[in-house]
Amino acid sequence: MQENHHNRHNNHHDHRLLPKRIILLRHGESQGNLDTSAYSTIPDHKIPLTEQGLAQARLAGSRLRDLASANGSSRDWRVYFYVSPYERTRSTLREIGKSFSRKRVIGVREECRIREQDFGNFQVEERMKVIKETREKFGRFFYRFPEGESAADVFDRVSSFLESLWRDIDLNRLHNEPSQDLNLIIISHGLALRVFLMKWFKWTVEQFELLNNLGNCGIRVMELGQSGEYSLAIHHTDEEMLEWGLTPEMIEDQKWRINASKTNCNDHCSCYLSSFFDPSLDSDDDNVTNTDIDSK
Repeated sequence: MQENHHNRHNNHHDHRLLPKRIILLRHGESQGNLDTSAYSTIPDHKIPLTEQGLAQARLAGSRLRDLASANGSSRDWRVYFYVSPYERTRSTLREIGKSFSRKRVIGVREECRIREQDFGNFQVEERMKVIKETREKFGRFFYRFPEGESAADVFDRVSSFLESLWRDIDLNRLHNEPSQDLNLIIISHGLALRVFLMKWFKWTVEQFELLNNLGNCGIRVMELGQSGEYSLAIHHTDEEMLEWGLTPEMIEDQKWRINASKTNCNDHCSCYLSSFFDPSLDSDDDNVTNTDIDSK
């Protein structure tokens, strides 16, 4: 569904209506990041930012403004925010908002599907330590927290969000103008953002397992390339992407996307087939004649 919306948009609309950047940002330092015992007395969605987290968010706002107005951007740039409904993400947005005049902000939408992974209700610290050790043995993507979610569950709801996002872009519900550079900013949580990238770039479960979490107020910038594909490699260096856990092959794919076109996307992605099928067997098919087929 996402692919269909993406292709339809690229085929029937010019790239000026696509956001120039899709920027993923994790919330600032929270009380739970500082002291995990907070989760045993405060509902996860009500965990507040620390003073350090508030300062991180204000600094992130300044960085985002500099990025949106950087050289190469239209003077008429705009921002649109999607935000998780948790207190720490909403507080992060409030601090970020101090860097933007009202005329620069097209809109803000609270989006429940990009909320934090559900770890259960009140969390007993010692029990959660054992559970997280078990997750490392089982695998981070498929392990489901008791009374909570797995990363695979988060993947499903983030996938649903992405389909809605493409509809919003395709139908121009974000009210983007061709003369403007739109920066779409998604303020969420570490795992949800890693899953977002996994879904967007079609990374495998094995590749997901290699990824490191974003730091508090960490930013990932997906910028629009020349032919309508988004890439992390326009804004970020190889060293940064390696630090995040991307393999050299994943980094090469990001570089390819800068000038990639939809017409050769399938050929580029076909290298994934070699993980499952032996290309040397193609020669056997070439030796099969029509007579051989008819005789079977």
